Amino acid sequence: MKKVLIVGAGLSGAVIARELAKFGYHVTIYESRDHIGGNCFTERDHETGVLIHKYGPHIFHTDDEEVWKYVNSFQDFVPYMNRVKITSQGGVFSLPVNLHTINQFFSKTLNPDEAVAFMQTQVDLSIEEPETFREQALRFVGPDLYHAFFEGYTRKQWGCDPDTLPAAVLKRLPLRFNYDDNYFFHKFQGMPRNGYTEMVRNMLNVDKVDIKLGRKYASHDRAGFDHVFYSGPLDGWFNYDLGRLGYRTLDFERFTYDGDFQGCAVMNYGDFDVPYTRITEHKHFSPWEQHERSVLYREYSRSCDTNDIPYYPIRLVNEKALLKKYIDRVECETGVTFVGRLATYRYLDMDVTIREALDCAAHFIECEKENRQMPAFLSSPL
Repeated sequence: MKKVLIVGAGLSGAVIARELAKFGYHVTIYESRDHIGGNCFTERDHETGVLIHKYGPHIFHTDDEEVWKYVNSFQDFVPYMNRVKITSQGGVFSLPVNLHTINQFFSKTLNPDEAVAFMQTQVDLSIEEPETFREQALRFVGPDLYHAFFEGYTRKQWGCDPDTLPAAVLKRLPLRFNYDDNYFFHKFQGMPRNGYTEMVRNMLNVDKVDIKLGRKYASHDRAGFDHVFYSGPLDGWFNYDLGRLGYRTLDFERFTYDGDFQGCAVMNYGDFDVPYTRITEHKHFSPWEQHERSVLYREYSRSCDTNDIPYYPIRLVNEKALLKKYIDRVECETGVTFVGRLATYRYLDMDVTIREALDCAAHFIECEKENRQMPAFLSSPL
């Protein structure tokens, strides 16, 4: 069977490696970090014993039943609902904006129908087709809730004026006229009982997979392999010779607390004069465990520099123009397929990442059977 090189031991790489190894391929994984799991890596905090999400919290949520069964075959997922709070203007409120948020913020006691009518008096109905983040927010929740919950947080998170962001950034957040404060709306939601690292380790526990940690990929590494699945930065494949695609990164400030610091897993901070975007208290991500002490992280968002870990693709006008240039070059490549968040320059939830990896592995096997060339992208990042 052919030899395959996979660059990156995150979710994309782990899933593809397992599926191809099961089919008989010899798979080698190069991972530049000293651990598997990518950004969903979890480990025990040495001081408190709390299971922490080293690169920020990851909550698994999906409507894809096949993907849900797939991840549960490697780790027991415990039901978990993400209930996010936000501190703003001297108060604490629930997100997404729901009936409780509306009543508390405006000092009302509205029922659902009354709240619908009331919000119609708050929103800017003159904005028929919102184009920017700010226009979408004004059409969505009105100026008061926008300034309290979205403007300051967005400026900190993205480092730019909300008028420069597309409306789509906000469109995925719901406005609810009931007391449902579940941040997500998917059928299946949960957390792996023993963490994502164990899940990925179990995925990779299969014959014919060789993992090389601390091993950076270089172009000459292609020699000796019949195909490469690349999950590193798209522009990195070309040594950034056209320039770097824009990303935001995160800095984490760790601190501990004797007891329960904030009573929830995620507390956002909407006021612009608070420098961090949120505080995460990690023992609340594993409520089935008991810990007397707590470990927390303040998150600070900033532009991604050369040696930083990229988190969120910016995808504004300039980045999309550069992305198009790189994609045009990718179309001339053979023997490589770009997979995952970095290589396709998209923000991907974990379930979508796994779904695309499963489809990618299946498509590769089909191409091999039919002696067809595997495409560089299964779908265009644009």
